Amino acid sequence: MPTGGTTESRAGFGWMQTFRSITILTGAGISAESGIATFRDKDGIWAKYDYRDVATPEGFARNPKLVLDFYNMRRRVSATAKPNAAHFALARLEREHAGRVTVITQNVDALHEAAGTQNLIHMHGEHQKALCAKCGERRPWGPEYPDLTVELTCPSCNVTGSLRPDVVWFGEMPYHMGRIAEELARTDLFISIGTSGNVYPAAGFVAEARDRGAHTVELNLEPSQGTSLFDEAVHGPASKVVPEFVERVLSRAS
Repeated sequence: MPTGGTTESRAGFGWMQTFRSITILTGAGISAESGIATFRDKDGIWAKYDYRDVATPEGFARNPKLVLDFYNMRRRVSATAKPNAAHFALARLEREHAGRVTVITQNVDALHEAAGTQNLIHMHGEHQKALCAKCGERRPWGPEYPDLTVELTCPSCNVTGSLRPDVVWFGEMPYHMGRIAEELARTDLFISIGTSGNVYPAAGFVAEARDRGAHTVELNLEPSQGTSLFDEAVHGPASKVVPEFVERVLSRAS
């Protein structure tokens, strides 16, 4: 048994097989040990803020300053955060695995990139980009840029007060769903890390991967809402269980 957490296997796993395509879904739990708060824990972000006020198009229309202040604060926190051992382990897996490795993240921080992951899909957007609510133009908005405010003008359409964070709010469609469907269709190992298992469409990825014949693994601090859907589950801190699992995959493939 790995030293970093508890393991539960629900189906036989052909570790002798070579995985041609590994697809990894990451959520807020992988970045928690880097100092970025999760959303749904008892002390998480949604315990302190009403998502309807700060993470919906309607909230932005009612009080854009409140929404922008909230995301400016979160952008500053994520800009100072550093990748942890789990992020580095996934980057190592991408470098050293002979097949395809794709990371789909629900996180809007840039910690996967900072750790070295290259084949990355940001399905919920990115803190370091801005979106014009009027013309739809997206542009980089990293730490070197000023806070987003209602006084700023979009450089593309010259509308003032239209710039917002390029993140997916409640009621909006996640990004890159077509590409994600392609990855899930080809994957033979699906790994979910640090997710609550109750936010769709991401919560449905495990069933989609299983229907395609993939082996499915949950790596989480504690069992998620959908843990019973996985063939195998390892529970413990991401900085422990993710590097151990990556080592397991790479050592079996060598």
